[in-house]
Amino acid sequence: MKFSYKGYAGQFLRVNLTKNTVEKRPLTKKLARGYIGGSGFAARILYDEIEPGIDPLSPKNKLFLGTGPLTGTFWPSTGRYMFAAKSPLTGIWGESHSGGHLGPELKYAGYDAVLIEGRAEKSVYLKIENEEVEIRDASHLWGKDTHEATQVLHEDFDKGAQIACIGAAGENLVRYASIITNFYRAAGRTGLGAVMGYKKLKAIAVRGTTPVEVADFDKFMELTEEAHWRILNHPQAKEMSLYGTPLLVGYKQTIGELPTKNHLTGIFPQAEAVSAETIRKNYWVKTRSCFACRTMCKKVNTVKTGPYAGTLCEGPEYETIMAFGTNCYNADFPSIVYANLLCDKYGLDTISTGCIIAFLMECYENKIISKSDVDGIDLSWGNSDAIIALIPKIAKREGIGNLLAEGSYQTAKKIGKGAERYALHVKKLDVSGQDGRTHRSIGLSHATASRGADHLRSLVTVDQLGYEEVAEKRWGADKLPDVCNPYTEKWKAMVVKTTEDVYAVRDCIIQCWYCVSWPPILWIEDFANILPAATGEPSFGKIDELLLIGNRIVNLERCFNTREGITRKDDTLPKRFLEEPMPEGPGKGQVVNLKVMLDEYYRLRGWDLETGIPKIETLEKLGLHQEASELEGMGKLPKS
Repeated sequence: MKFSYKGYAGQFLRVNLTKNTVEKRPLTKKLARGYIGGSGFAARILYDEIEPGIDPLSPKNKLFLGTGPLTGTFWPSTGRYMFAAKSPLTGIWGESHSGGHLGPELKYAGYDAVLIEGRAEKSVYLKIENEEVEIRDASHLWGKDTHEATQVLHEDFDKGAQIACIGAAGENLVRYASIITNFYRAAGRTGLGAVMGYKKLKAIAVRGTTPVEVADFDKFMELTEEAHWRILNHPQAKEMSLYGTPLLVGYKQTIGELPTKNHLTGIFPQAEAVSAETIRKNYWVKTRSCFACRTMCKKVNTVKTGPYAGTLCEGPEYETIMAFGTNCYNADFPSIVYANLLCDKYGLDTISTGCIIAFLMECYENKIISKSDVDGIDLSWGNSDAIIALIPKIAKREGIGNLLAEGSYQTAKKIGKGAERYALHVKKLDVSGQDGRTHRSIGLSHATASRGADHLRSLVTVDQLGYEEVAEKRWGADKLPDVCNPYTEKWKAMVVKTTEDVYAVRDCIIQCWYCVSWPPILWIEDFANILPAATGEPSFGKIDELLLIGNRIVNLERCFNTREGITRKDDTLPKRFLEEPMPEGPGKGQVVNLKVMLDEYYRLRGWDLETGIPKIETLEKLGLHQEASELEGMGKLPKS
């Protein structure tokens, strides 16, 4: 059937680096109708084409770059893109989203997605300029940091081109290497920069001039204008526009959930030194925005005095402040700015880099490691010099950095002597800046998400923010007291499951998280309004249909992980959250009772209670007949 939807470019690229070939493939209506775009396309294509059990750092792994049907339009906060592959860090589903302008540029070039397979013999970069697509030599770029490589490509190609590239971390196969665009935007967490590095793919450079058409222009613009005004007048969006994500520092300190000393506690005594107000007053110089975004949360900061004087970068975001600051007991904000800049240039994920340093500091405090084990570095809590010294070592795999580049799980396993208890991860992905002891829904979110300890695929903060009116409308008055109570497990499985499904749709569109958080400025009802206006597909206007698609994608990613051996035993949290009560603050004495939430979550999902694997009837109801047959043949599916 001829592809007839608007909103899409209608084709994708298949690039084989081993064969040095580029093919243009038509986008099918079946794929668009069943998976919308972005994460949905990635889940479908990578499940079909990546063999279970392969080494993520091998020619058999494939890297997917995708957009959504609203990418490149004026619908707010959709100037985004996503990468996916089998993760070198976790060995399971790997996915990362980022903002900026790369996604719209790819759509303007005429492509909804790019699938990269094989491995080049020598370093290359991919040049995409409308219909002209080339695999070019990148020997002059290899070894350059992300800023240098981007500048060279702007000079050689086009100053308006959008560049995604890797730095030393990706080239050296650090398992949590990021892909950097627009100098400071990172597709991080799951090590997809290392996939590019293994493939000898230094960069992807994109330039496009083709407009994106929508099905009903007048309706689309009416809905879009209303959405922009809603964001502009929303109190939370106004705060985000003023301070960016660092505003979360004060909020989390208030509720006792600001990770401190490797999540030992949730109260940081010097929180004021890294607060949004302090940053805005002393370091902020400029606000930047992603494409078509009214939130404008990106803050450019500079250091004017001291050893890091002259440092200028976009950020740091809340998670980076947590990782290099509070979690390492470091209140020296200039050092956090500099650490952020180093990670952007080397192409390192700031969360995993900071968390593995916090892990080392706790091991050092408990005399599990000594100075001689870490190249003579003093790893006392709060030593900002140690943080800065370790970052290039990790990116270049020098000294102790060669071990740390493998990730906290492997590092703790190698160190032994009880170090495993201090490596805080879920499915080998480091725990981000949340704590299930004071936020039960995030405990379940971290345990069940397909990437591992993920704070972006089902984060529900309604239990803390006090938006009772929104919660009552969403979940019902009878459930309101428990839904809004952060210290009870009751109903948390329901809100996490539903939010996961909505967020799966969000990640297909691809919509920025900050418009779909709590309280949601945009929600599933808005997607059901705008998608038909953009695409012309009437089924996208049905909320139940969209939620079914979201549920399908969550289950398909679970099937991907099931093939890799993931079961209920892996849907857990570090012992710190399960066995060590929060020592202070509003959540003092709290731990997570994960079992009761997990049981209810599996029931709602239609997954087997014993194994955590989707049941045959669940997969078949979602149209995943092939997956049910395959997993049953592998002996993975439980008997009904």
